[in-house]
This record gives sequence, structure tokens and C-alpha cells, in this order.
Amino acid sequence: MPTPPGKKQNGPFVDQCDRGKHAWCRCERSASYPYCDGTHRGTGVTPLKVVFDEPRTVAWCACGRSGNRPFCDGTHGSS
Repeated sequence: MPTPPGKKQNGPFVDQCDRGKHAWCRCERSASYPYCDGTHRGTGVTPLKVVFDEPRTVAWCACGRSGNRPFCDGTHGSS
């Protein structure tokens, strides 16, 4: 079972996302990781923003190593 938002994990964070804007945390400091909570301000790091036209299930990268950020590509499973 995935961990709740707020912690990196070795696997995707799967969530039901509403249509509209979403921001994936790239600074890895967010208390709601993998979602941005603004903690990056002043660091020079910005979130990666995505927009969905309709609700969908999303597998967000939660290990920070995906080559398809912000989405999981299975990289967490390789050593």
C-alpha cells in the first residue's frame, strides 16, 4: 500500500486527480509530496505543473528518479 502524501517512497503515488491544474514537487521538501505546497519558494526550484482536461487516475513519481516526470515510469524498480 502506498504511503500517504508527504514522504518519498520507492514506488508511485497513485491518486484520483480532478480536472484542472496540478503541481508536482521538484524540491522534495513539500509536506504533501509529491504535490507542491510552496515550500520551494526562495530555493530557485519550481514545481512541474500539469493540467488535466478530465478527472483521471495518475501514477505520480514518488521516488524522484523517473525519466518521465512527473509521472512514474518504473525507474524505482531498477537498481
